[in-house]
Amino acid sequence: MMTGYSTFARYYDSLTANIDYKKRAGYFHEIIKRYKNTEGTILLDLACGTGSISEEMAKIGYDVIGVDYSDEMLGIALDKKFDSGLNIQYLCQDMRKLDLYGSMDITICALDSINHLNSLADVKKVFKNVALFSEPQGLFIFDINTLYKHRNILANNTFTYETDNVFCVWENTLVEDTDEVKMNLEFFELEENGLYSRTSDSFSEKAYSEESIEELLRECGFELLAKFGDDSFSPPACNSQRIVYAARCVNSGQIL
Repeated sequence: MMTGYSTFARYYDSLTANIDYKKRAGYFHEIIKRYKNTEGTILLDLACGTGSISEEMAKIGYDVIGVDYSDEMLGIALDKKFDSGLNIQYLCQDMRKLDLYGSMDITICALDSINHLNSLADVKKVFKNVALFSEPQGLFIFDINTLYKHRNILANNTFTYETDNVFCVWENTLVEDTDEVKMNLEFFELEENGLYSRTSDSFSEKAYSEESIEELLRECGFELLAKFGDDSFSPPACNSQRIVYAARCVNSGQIL
């Protein structure tokens, strides 16, 4: 799991500028509408990062609560909230130890945040927490990077990213026995004096089989409604890089 966001958080939005957050929020909204009346719904954005999806879901009309473990990420999210004026509440919490004051109609967890959990035991903790704080029949929508992506796309590859003021070298190492990809990021930022400063960050992602994820959902009180491949409405293929799961809580731990 990510532990040292201090460096990565500063560059996260620049490095993910290719992601159309408005489109992705619209995609989640379409999934939600298939299974739930969305009027007046409270939505939890779990592992919300810098708040880009939280902002877009709030614009659609959801009452959004964003939770993330990183103070640095949430600081950026709060800056966006200040600029937009949207009524989003942000909480700094580890999603494995989620502690909310009420129950949620919908929980989303996007952009491979589940993959940042170290083990199936940690994934189960998160699923149980989502169930605990879900309304009866509440929805849980999340995505994960697939085994295929870890083994064939991320693998032992190195990627480079360049923006106006930062150059990033992203180096992956695949641990084949566990399908974990260890990631080391080196950032070279252009300073006002024309020289470059160098900082680094590291974290890992772990891929889980569809069977394992679906079994944990059942154990934690969820009914699997659908799973889609690569942000589509089609079933996952053997070479899908991302799977989006839609589940309904049928055994919630409602606390209100």
